[in-house]
Amino acid sequence: MAYTMAYTDMSRRDYGTGSVLQRCEARYDCPPLVDGKRPKHNCKGRWYGVVEAGFTKDGTRRRITVSAANKTVAKNRLRDKQLEMDAGGSSRRTMTVAKWATEWLETIETKVTPSALTTDKAAVKWIVKTIGHVKIADLTQRDIRSVAAAIRSAGKSSTTALRYHGPLIRMLKAAAADDLKVPPNVLLADTPTAAANDREALSFPQTLAAIKHLTRRDDHGALLLPDSSRWTLAFLQGIRQAEVLGLTWDEVDLEDESLTICWQVKGLTYRDRANPKAGFIVPDGYEARQIAGTKHLVRPKSKAGWRKMPLVEWGTAALVEWRELAPENPQGLVWPGSANKRGVWPRDPASDREEWYATQRELGIEHPAGREYKVHEIRHTTATLLMKLNVPESVRIAIMGHSKITTTRGYEHVDITQAREALKGVGRMLELG
Repeated sequence: MAYTMAYTDMSRRDYGTGSVLQRCEARYDCPPLVDGKRPKHNCKGRWYGVVEAGFTKDGTRRRITVSAANKTVAKNRLRDKQLEMDAGGSSRRTMTVAKWATEWLETIETKVTPSALTTDKAAVKWIVKTIGHVKIADLTQRDIRSVAAAIRSAGKSSTTALRYHGPLIRMLKAAAADDLKVPPNVLLADTPTAAANDREALSFPQTLAAIKHLTRRDDHGALLLPDSSRWTLAFLQGIRQAEVLGLTWDEVDLEDESLTICWQVKGLTYRDRANPKAGFIVPDGYEARQIAGTKHLVRPKSKAGWRKMPLVEWGTAALVEWRELAPENPQGLVWPGSANKRGVWPRDPASDREEWYATQRELGIEHPAGREYKVHEIRHTTATLLMKLNVPESVRIAIMGHSKITTTRGYEHVDITQAREALKGVGRMLELG
């Protein structure tokens, strides 16, 4: 369809500049061309604005077009488009929270740990669900608060709201650093208040009952729970679940009576679920060894988590006995999971937790809040026993693998002999001897 438009030479225009002109076409009841030109008339054609937007990847000029039924609206649209270009891109002023969240996740996936990335992705789901349609430039403090409100209204705790508030603020700070127009006051929105933490240690009678149940034997002296060493070491040493599942026999020295905590089992995310051969999303500088499927051995998140621990006689005896019973597995895991046609897999955290919950149900052990004790609360129990023994704080920290202490003094070097004596005290309290 033939049309005319009085364009100037756009190739000479600078970035961010443009023009507004009217297009004549027969469909607008414009008169036909005469000698290649339109006679003067009351044109009803649409008005078009064209703005220079730099270059495409192949080096050609990139031009953005706007249009309107009248000249004034076309000029306004062209002006808005030019303002967007001045703000750093053709879509910067119209960038929504949902679109930016997608970009942000892509930029951080190799900069944070897998656990942190999982939390950030979970937070983004709530953020997009609640305020994803809102433009970054139009955000208000009310929008920020609405995310926490939505989480709470879904029955989640205020601690979850607080946990997801962090990624939201980091995401918006990243947007501001990327020259998006983030209203400064939204970064000052009130932080959700964490719910009261009801994690606590098992009572001493509960602890003794659990240990005796987990290490009970039949009339012939055989352990009724062959892998009870997993729980003996948990109560004795305060080892985290991920550290237990990632412990290998290479890191256990039964002669020296020590073990080294230097790996944890974590799941990594495929870059492309449809194409596993594309590999996994691995943070920069992150050491990970695949053991099966998405499960990997990864280094502890802090230097303090990487530690050598003394074994006391009860722990050594439990491991010596378990070594004769433990399933062989190519990864050399001390406590592997079930075997199938593809081999022995790592112990599943869910089934590991269920074994602990089943023990509590059998014994009628219950948290004061009426729930079951979490696996991590065994670690709280160990810490509490060490405190009851008046073990110095620096020794407790070295045993537990804490990354920091609450006091202002620096980290003290702890001799392994001190740690061994402290753990012997725990063993005696647990009546293991």
